[in-house]
Amino acid sequence: MKPAPFKYVAVRTSEEALALKAEHGEEARFLAGGQSLMPALNFRLAQPAVLIDINPLSKLDYVAQQEDGTVRIGALTRYRTLERDDAVARHLPLMREALPLIAHPQIRNRGTLGGNLAHADPASELPAIVLALGGRMRARSARSERWIAAGDFFLGPLTTALAPDEMLVEIELPQAPPRTGTSFLEIARRRGDFALMGVAAMMTLGSDGTCTDARLAYCNAGERPMSADAAAHSLVGRAIAATDIDAAAALAQRAIDPAGNVHASKAYQRHLAGVLTRRALRTALERARAADGGSPHVQ
Repeated sequence: MKPAPFKYVAVRTSEEALALKAEHGEEARFLAGGQSLMPALNFRLAQPAVLIDINPLSKLDYVAQQEDGTVRIGALTRYRTLERDDAVARHLPLMREALPLIAHPQIRNRGTLGGNLAHADPASELPAIVLALGGRMRARSARSERWIAAGDFFLGPLTTALAPDEMLVEIELPQAPPRTGTSFLEIARRRGDFALMGVAAMMTLGSDGTCTDARLAYCNAGERPMSADAAAHSLVGRAIAATDIDAAAALAQRAIDPAGNVHASKAYQRHLAGVLTRRALRTALERARAADGGSPHVQ
């Protein structure tokens, strides 16, 4: 299929891009990596009147570690750059673990972090990763800029809190505290396919070995990336045992709301969420204990 007719503009500055977006609003779309947008255009799921190519904006392609330990990533940073970046490997191991599972190398060579998050596909891995990490997004318009927490950014399928005249320009992700373990797991029919279910888990241990913080986020588990806060909070204050992990997984299964599809029913997706949550929490716990120099085994 072919896309509907549109006007194409390759901009040279962010100011030019924002001015065009202010002028055309919802009738304009930004073109970054194009790995999600171009199929949507070809199937006419998206029919913008104006396509604003922001690939020339090289200043939005960067990974920068801040003095407070946070990592800031420009919206035009490619997946492949993130896979190879030392700061991501050291300070964002959850993201680093998920990146090789995203689509295929050809997609990761072109796809951008900002484009992925702005597309807001609930089956995609990176929105769940950013949600689990407690990240936030910087949006700019011709008139102002603002930060949006990940929990407030994703509103529904392919829908974000970005205003019609705004552009996502930067993502900020906090560094995990000491004695933190992470794990990302997913199940897909074939490598490179969207996951039938995916889970991002984080667990932080105190000096006495008890859990001081835990987080669980899911992809393809609802109309947006889903977090299972009650399940994660049930682990806090405990010296984690296998029964605690089982109980948290059961809570998580009830918290999510997968749609089901031709490849996996809603019940099967919930089953997968339980299995993956148990595995991911065990792995996160083992890694947290290893970082603390303690026993790597679940009690």
